[in-house]
Amino acid sequence: MLAPVQAYFEKRLADTAKALSDNHFLVHVVADAEEAAQVVIGEVLPATAPKVVSYGGSMTLAATGLPVLLAARPELSIINTMDHAIPAEEMYERRRQALLADLFVTGSNAVTQDGKLVNLDMIGNRACAINFGPRHVVVLLGRNKIVPDVATGMARVKNYAAPVNAMRLSKNTPCVATSHCQDCGSPQRICNVWTITEKCFPRGRVTVVLINQDLGF
Repeated sequence: MLAPVQAYFEKRLADTAKALSDNHFLVHVVADAEEAAQVVIGEVLPATAPKVVSYGGSMTLAATGLPVLLAARPELSIINTMDHAIPAEEMYERRRQALLADLFVTGSNAVTQDGKLVNLDMIGNRACAINFGPRHVVVLLGRNKIVPDVATGMARVKNYAAPVNAMRLSKNTPCVATSHCQDCGSPQRICNVWTITEKCFPRGRVTVVLINQDLGF
């Protein structure tokens, strides 16, 4: 018998998957981060046949190990947008080039029960890529990102995900001190660009992998 929490989220994930599918996303529901990586390597790559792959900053993505797995594949050209050893100007340019990748892999701040993606970015490269640019996109989502509606998703981002990420990145912003959004004017503010993706267009361009684990923020 499944543990009660796993069983509960299996139902929540199934309902969310149906809503996403109704909104024209391709959807996979998996048990854990390892299986999420297997889906991308074993199903998404053969289906999309990318030559150039990139990704956006995501703790969920990191948990799957996909950046390492993708880099190990000699047939792929990787645009590494998370190499902090390079100058900031080059990092910015890589993020621009990533918008023309064949496949872009990232996470999302929240997914609503009626199948919408909610995201808030500092630069906008991740939010932009989800909605336009790369030929195909994979969005990885832990079960902890499911919210009832867009308003709840936005509140979750502002008052949990963004402060935690600001702390993780050692930003000098008010939310690091208070733990919730102050709608600050700090030059280090990481909350600048909202996107709400209500439908996937074209149909099937974005594959969402829902993971029955708490992953990311």
